[in-house]
Amino acid sequence: MAITQKALIDSLPSGILVGGSWREASGGERFDVHDPATGATLTTCADGTPEDGLAALAAADAARASWAATAPRDRAEILRRAFETVTARADEFAMLMTLEMGKTLAEARGEVTYGAEFFRWFSEEAVRVHGRYSVAPNGASRLVTMAQPVGPTLMITPWNFPLAMGTRKIGPAIAAGCTMVVKPAHETPLTMLLLAQVLQECGLPDGVLNVVTTTHSGAVCEPVIRDPRLRKLTFTGSTAVGKKLVEQSAEQLLRLSMELGGNAPFIVFEDADVDAAVEGAMLAKMRNIGEACTAANRFFVHESVAEEFSGKLAARMGALTVGKGTKKGVDVGPLITPKARQGVHELVEDAVGRGATVLTGGAPVAGRGNFYAPTVLTDVPEGARCLTEEIFGPVAPVCTFATEEEAVTRANSTEYGLVGYVFTRDNARVLRVSEALEFGMVGVNTGIVSNPAAPFGGVKQSGYGREGGFEGIEEYLEVKYVGIAL
Repeated sequence: MAITQKALIDSLPSGILVGGSWREASGGERFDVHDPATGATLTTCADGTPEDGLAALAAADAARASWAATAPRDRAEILRRAFETVTARADEFAMLMTLEMGKTLAEARGEVTYGAEFFRWFSEEAVRVHGRYSVAPNGASRLVTMAQPVGPTLMITPWNFPLAMGTRKIGPAIAAGCTMVVKPAHETPLTMLLLAQVLQECGLPDGVLNVVTTTHSGAVCEPVIRDPRLRKLTFTGSTAVGKKLVEQSAEQLLRLSMELGGNAPFIVFEDADVDAAVEGAMLAKMRNIGEACTAANRFFVHESVAEEFSGKLAARMGALTVGKGTKKGVDVGPLITPKARQGVHELVEDAVGRGATVLTGGAPVAGRGNFYAPTVLTDVPEGARCLTEEIFGPVAPVCTFATEEEAVTRANSTEYGLVGYVFTRDNARVLRVSEALEFGMVGVNTGIVSNPAAPFGGVKQSGYGREGGFEGIEEYLEVKYVGIAL
């Protein structure tokens, strides 16, 4: 029999996790977790303090040596069990994500599949950490290199992918032998609490994973970042916050992984399969209600196919059903907060005020909840804010271009560089444009690029470091060289 929403929430630990024990925050305070579809309070969580953050770091430091010495196969088996358990409990994870974040159950189940894959991928990478042996050029010594765990790591995860952004960081850390302090977003802490509980059940030793929920992120994280026991910081979130964290990390010269904002271009060339491009646009724009750093933000469509593309995209967007993600038949859930919805609407109003045309949507949905109508804008002028700011909502602004050079130039005209999308049937153009685009990832004839087996990350102000792929575990390893005289 399926577990009820109330029983699921009641089964969660509600404190912070330090050294294997769940406990209340040191200040005794708690905060509400809300359903963005209704505004109702789902439950309360412990509101951690700076003292709790440092206690979690102390626990991670205490477990550091024994965990680093744990056999790679043993670490791999824990990850494999976690993959199987998360997969088996997919309905529970999906329900939690829908309740606290808003995405539909179908999309939440997709995130469970995606997020669990990071545990499976890194369970396989745990036993494949290599060094090398070579003879010095003069023959007088031998050169040995080895990879060792970086050490205690602070992980700050966002609200938009409550499971996958956690597994994408926790998986390689466990595989590499690093201990962790995780600070989940206060908007969506419940999924991380369940994940931590699952990892405990799968045999992760006490102190390897510590979790501090809090509404005082800066106050809790800064002392941890400035503490010499911490050796790495990984953050997914806005560029503005990322810059502050980088500044704080300089004191200890921490290893950093920063996955920051995006402003993804979606380029449709004149030879593209327009129907396939529309399908890709729906995926690239509407995944996660548009609340994704990889979401297509700026649509550049060749002038010869722009009318056809825009019309078909507007028809698809306008046909989507907006509502609470737990209800059958719903395609689009609510945005995370009233402030987020207002921010999206201000971008639309700015574009319309500058001359853009609304083909569909263009306004908040009346009634309770943070709902916004899926929107397509055309004739968007270059000065519109929606072309320079991350939209983080279900709004697709469409612009036209005449030449390949113009498309590439406009796509690159942003301080961000996370992902770009290209639709064309010209293989030579695929290579030219992919090489010319200043982004860490490029999707060709597809609206989704994220894959646990591929390196995820950006350039410019979208951050640095890579998560997933063979490169993902390297972010949690230091290379040591040993010179041996003969």
